[in-house]
Amino acid sequence: MIFGTSRAVRVWARPGPTDLRKGYNGLFGLVQTELGRDPLSGDLFLFVNRARTSCKILAWDGTGLCIFMKRLERGRFAALRRDGDVVRLSASELALFIEGCTLIGRQPLSPEPVALMPLGAAM
Repeated sequence: MIFGTSRAVRVWARPGPTDLRKGYNGLFGLVQTELGRDPLSGDLFLFVNRARTSCKILAWDGTGLCIFMKRLERGRFAALRRDGDVVRLSASELALFIEGCTLIGRQPLSPEPVALMPLGAAM
């Protein structure tokens, strides 16, 4: 699968339903206007229909745009709505989402970044 397993892969999901009849140009426009992202950045962009039975992923592979689509034969994809904000998923969460799993919660696996402070600064 082109999506890879790197933690460096960023996935952005449109929180509301999308008309999946849209093709390259329509999804490209949604990424720019509604997600506020660059479609040619190498990030992955996830769109789900109103019934949550189909999804599309728009990806730039360095030479052109790719669209991947999946339709579930039974069940629904997890709900992505989070107060109308753009939803950020990890590569692992995207893989689980595409398999039809429910996204329950997040558990941070990496420690928080170290905040650099000048020497002698009070803690």
